[in-house]
Amino acid sequence: MTASSSITRLNFTVLMHDLENSVGKNSPKVRDIAMTAVPEPPKADCRPVTITYHGRDRIDNYAWLKDANWQEVMRDPSKLKEEIRAYLEAENSHTQLALSGTKQLQATLIKEMRGRLEEDEASVPAKDGAYEYSTRFETGGQHPIFCRRRGQSSSEEVLLHGDKEAKGQSFFKIGGYAHSTDHLRLAYAVDLNGSERFQVRVRDLITGRDFSTKIEDAKGDVAWANDGKTLFYTLLDDNHRPFRVMRHTVDMEQKRDDLIYEEADPGFFVSLDKSQSGQYIIISAYDHTTSEIYLIDANNPSSPPEIVTPRKVGIEYSVVQIGEKLLILTNADDAEDFKIVETPLSNPNRENWKDVVPHEPGRLIRTILEFSNHLIRLERVDGLPRIIIRDIISGAEHTVEFDEEVYELNVLPGYEFDTTTLRFTYSSMTTPLRTYDYNMVNRSRELRKEQKVPSGHRSEDYVTRRLMAPSHDGALVPVSLLYHKKTPLDGTAPVLLYGYGSYGLAMPASFTTNVFSMVERGFIYAISHIRGGTEKGYGWYLEGKLNKKENTFLDFIASAEHLISKNFTSAGRIAIHGGSAGGLLIGTCANLRPDLWGAVVGEVPFVDVLTTMCDAELPLTPPEWPEWGNPIEDVDAYDYIHSYSPIENVKEQAYPPILATAGLTDPRVTYWEPAKWIAKLRATKTDKKPLYLRTNMEAGHAGAAGRFDRLEEKALIYAFLLEVMGFNPRPNV
Repeated sequence: MTASSSITRLNFTVLMHDLENSVGKNSPKVRDIAMTAVPEPPKADCRPVTITYHGRDRIDNYAWLKDANWQEVMRDPSKLKEEIRAYLEAENSHTQLALSGTKQLQATLIKEMRGRLEEDEASVPAKDGAYEYSTRFETGGQHPIFCRRRGQSSSEEVLLHGDKEAKGQSFFKIGGYAHSTDHLRLAYAVDLNGSERFQVRVRDLITGRDFSTKIEDAKGDVAWANDGKTLFYTLLDDNHRPFRVMRHTVDMEQKRDDLIYEEADPGFFVSLDKSQSGQYIIISAYDHTTSEIYLIDANNPSSPPEIVTPRKVGIEYSVVQIGEKLLILTNADDAEDFKIVETPLSNPNRENWKDVVPHEPGRLIRTILEFSNHLIRLERVDGLPRIIIRDIISGAEHTVEFDEEVYELNVLPGYEFDTTTLRFTYSSMTTPLRTYDYNMVNRSRELRKEQKVPSGHRSEDYVTRRLMAPSHDGALVPVSLLYHKKTPLDGTAPVLLYGYGSYGLAMPASFTTNVFSMVERGFIYAISHIRGGTEKGYGWYLEGKLNKKENTFLDFIASAEHLISKNFTSAGRIAIHGGSAGGLLIGTCANLRPDLWGAVVGEVPFVDVLTTMCDAELPLTPPEWPEWGNPIEDVDAYDYIHSYSPIENVKEQAYPPILATAGLTDPRVTYWEPAKWIAKLRATKTDKKPLYLRTNMEAGHAGAAGRFDRLEEKALIYAFLLEVMGFNPRPNV
């Protein structure tokens, strides 16, 4: 299958050149012709399939794009059915040809974005006993290099060289990794096709060679017992769900590994961690609303896992261990924004839980981190994060203070437990990432590293603001803004509006180098902190899920309308961008208010919500029902999802230009979702504005693995936006 063309590429190029010379490159006439006179796109075959649930029929014309053998394709992309491959490649060819006029622009954007990267970037070393461990990149290198040093004066020891390991691979990504407590071995996980079905390898750090056994079909998380030879890992089932915890002895065959835990509920995933103290292996079983935790004595790896407290629907909890106590972060007892309790390690069941940090509505406790004498919590109040340090003995607390109006914080666990030093990171939309070491006793902080921008960055050249946009029901939606100080605020500026709004994930107002290529061309970059996230507490999340999902979309639209009302921009000058569940957001908003948008970008967009939630075999479907509802069993959930699912609601109306991306081996948002979306839009919409689909045939959900390869994907998105919106002045405004 190949893309046909109504005019030849040569004639199209000549036509555009003549028009640009006569009326100007950015004139509406040139842009209109550019968007309508491109080669004809491929047309997906219409093969209607009737799907019936609850007595409701719906037609799926493009169900054939889902390969019936999709599980095998995840393992081996060469198994993809030929007619599907031909269609996806035809779409790729069309996108490449139609945007060929932006090749130079893409090259410029890549050069700009790469110029902001510190190519030989290195992390601040993290101490673990006699060693200091770190990660760095080489100039020109795509993948991280894991290193250590035995004392300041010793030479560097390279443990794992990502670029060398990736040699000859079309895709290579390092997932979880951990060194043994005796520093003699390194366990690491690699993804060789983007499917997130990892292979776990173990390296002898004395010889520098890997043991012969390679553990297949792993999730990628690993944890060492304290004997230095016993490794725990998580195994995936055929439908890509992590469901077993296995115990492996170094250099034994995988088939001899012991089953430690198996999750019987297909709606639950399992994961592994190790306590900061090093005393326990932590097994977590969870979905989006419920959790259950088991502990294994890391000094006795053959011991059975011991449950903390049995799962109860709607109760979430996580644990840290200090001495003979567990400290538990939980929403039990109607603690919507979470509280911290303590319980004896010897009898941790819920009946023994005692409040340590009581629930405080509006103060969302995001995470806790333990050290021998201190408990750290990262919380969010009024949309802003803060770090609280608690002395374990006295109970005294203090806050680590910051000054900017909008910023982002993260705490880093490190390797050591018995320490008074906390490492954390700080950034804002204008301030590059800073890494600090903070003395929890004398409250001093030391700046260990500030992110370098080799091509130059002056924070004072940019403005960051936070607005509150009134939504349809009076709720105030935070909107974070970044723009150049020279950008006119008279309604003429284009806006790049980003949103997510699912799973309780808060979108950080942090420093992102790539977006400055748009900001320096006059764009205002905006993040809408819509319901479905937790920016304003856990209730903010609850108000944007299940049968309240509509709030997510209306909040986003309200954010755009507020930017217009405050004269930052105007209708048709707003490009919207979202990925994964954020792709659902932009897909729905494209259906609801196409008049507002100048362009739409969906990266691996979750746009076929109803079909996916009705397919219990797909990797994420059963665990996702608490987020979206179960349309198989619940007719109300079926009808509600049907009312907003982007594909189901594509209309006979004009749409803005749209670019969708996909990954062939993506287990989270399968490749056929964006493919079906673009196909239906083409067959239904009434305008001639472009629709582009770009499928990475060698990657999954996160796209390319190499740090420079990822820039190419970002450059394509930005070039598309600049081209179709007609805003491409010289950088630096």
